[in-house]
Parts: sequence; C-alpha cells; structure tokens
Amino acid sequence: MSGGVDSSVSAALLKQQGYKVVGVYMKNWSRDLPGMPCPWLDDYQDAKRVAVHLGIDFKMYDFEKDYQHKVVDYMLDEFKAGRTPNPDIMCNQEVKFKLFLNTALEDGADLIATGHYAKIGDGGKGIGYSLLRAKDENKDQTYFLYRISQEALKHTIFPLGNVTKPQVRELARKYKLVTADKKESMGICFVGKVPIKDFLQQFIKTRPGKIIDQAGREVGTHDGAIFYTIGQRHGLEVGGGLPYYVTGKDMKKNEVYVTTDLQDEKLWSREVRLTDMHWINKIGDMGKGIGDRKLQVRLRHRAKLIDVKMLDLLSNSKAKAELAEEVRALTPGQSAVFYSGHECLGGGIVI
Repeated sequence: MSGGVDSSVSAALLKQQGYKVVGVYMKNWSRDLPGMPCPWLDDYQDAKRVAVHLGIDFKMYDFEKDYQHKVVDYMLDEFKAGRTPNPDIMCNQEVKFKLFLNTALEDGADLIATGHYAKIGDGGKGIGYSLLRAKDENKDQTYFLYRISQEALKHTIFPLGNVTKPQVRELARKYKLVTADKKESMGICFVGKVPIKDFLQQFIKTRPGKIIDQAGREVGTHDGAIFYTIGQRHGLEVGGGLPYYVTGKDMKKNEVYVTTDLQDEKLWSREVRLTDMHWINKIGDMGKGIGDRKLQVRLRHRAKLIDVKMLDLLSNSKAKAELAEEVRALTPGQSAVFYSGHECLGGGIVI
C-alpha cells in the first residue's frame, strides 16, 4: 500500500472478496533534497489510516538500501552513459515483483497484490501465465510491467484489472477511504514530484558545454549533456528563431546536437534495435511462439501502439524490428514493449 487511492481500493476489494489482507508499505526512499522534501511519511500515514479503517493488519518493509542500489544507482549510471532510463520499470522488476514478492512469501503470504492497472491470464499448458492490458486503456500499466517474471505472475493479483480509474474513485468514496480524492503521484518512482534535472544535480557533477546545430555551428551552451534526451525541445537555452530539437549528444565531448528541421533524419526512425530482451512466457521467448501473429509495439507509456515486424532475434538478449511508420525521437535507454492483441509479450531496451 503506497498511500495512494489505487492500492487503497485494491486492499478494500480483496477484503470484500474474502481474502485475509495484510497492508504493506514499502519504504524505498526517505531522503529530503534541497527544496524537495520527500513525501514518504505522509504516504505511510495515509496507507496506515486506510488499513486501520479497513480493519486489516499493516506493516512496513524497509527496502531503502536495495532501492538505492537496484533503482537509483542504475538510473544514475544510465544517465551518465548518455541514455534515458525508465526507473519505474526497474523498480517493478527488481523491487516490487522480486524483493517485495520474496519478502512477503517468506513472511507467510500466499500472494501479493498491487494497485497496477493490468490483468493476468493463463496462457495455456506449456506456455505459462500471460500479462494482459487493463480494461482502462488510459491507465493501462503493462508497459511498466513487461519485465515481470512467471514466478511473480504466479503469485500476484491485480484487483484493478477490470476497473476504470473513475470507478476506483467512486469505490474509494463508497468505502470512505481517506485517499479517495488524493492526487496522482506523477514524479520519479517513489521520490515524489521532483523534476529529473533537479534530482540528478544532487548526485552528478556537471560542466557547461556546446550546443551545435545541424550545420555544425555553435548556437548556445548547456549545463551538462546528461540532462538532455533525444527529441527534447524545452530547456534548450538557445534564443530566437525556430525551435531546436535535440538529435544526439556526445558524452565524452559533452556536446549536445540540435536541429531546427523537424524532418531531420536523425530525429526519425523506422527500425528499432534492442538489447536486454525479456519475454514474459514461451509465446515470446526467442520468437518460438510468435509465428504469424500480428505484433504491435509501444515505445513510451501511453504512446500509441504501432504495427511492427520482428526482423531478427539475434540472441536471447538482442533483437531488431521494423516499424510500420516512422517515429520521432526513438531514445536509447527507453523500453520498446511488444503486444499481440491485448497480450503484452515482453520487450527490450532501445540501443
């Protein structure tokens, strides 16, 4: 229980369905940063209030050291390498559906549940469990869950898979939960509403560098190439004229490359190369079960699904795919997640 409305309603629904429910708050981050107080204590207290209201046991697991190592350090290393990681995906893979799952099972639990908008299906004999898109397409979180394991799916319940966000709010009011009208948390996973640049500046020393346009001219300066991502428009302190878009960067030279041409070929891609592939079950694994299935890919959370053809599964960890249409700002470090109909098959990291 994170202290938000989704996990609060999930607990209420499970209790109503007859489960013996224990609420658990994961303390993953408690560090205050200059001008950025961490909201963990408020969230913990909200989660505890809901648990008391529902009449369920409540406890806290302290994963702060593991979270620092497995999520924050990973994120910082990726940014230092010039990539743009997704810490929420790593948090799900390493903390929620590995560390939390294992700790809960050792603590006597039979199953874990979270407030994610997703569904779990049985893929059939010899295939394994499947991850399915939620009823609420606007809130579907399978993009963040694509690295989930069979072991985790076997021991997980997603109570909100067939519920829409407006219905969750209504249920929260019906159950008189203090989190009924609590706003969404849209910041860095478990850190709160902190701009990523402000967060990174607390951990990484940066130095000014050149901003160079498509003609090779220096058109401005930046305060660290690490802060910029492919396709970025805002935050470039380049005055006057047409807007500039980031097309690339050189971390060794500490240079950021930009263009004013929205049709610049460096901004657009039809082919996506991937590493660190993860398939959820045997249908995706090395393409053995994909066959003639029509595939689609999502390149960002809430981005539209694009038809895609798997060109090459180079190994268990690498793949190459062709998109049915050009996409702008394909960003190294981000995830490409594959779907067949409503089923999320898995995905990989863009290189």
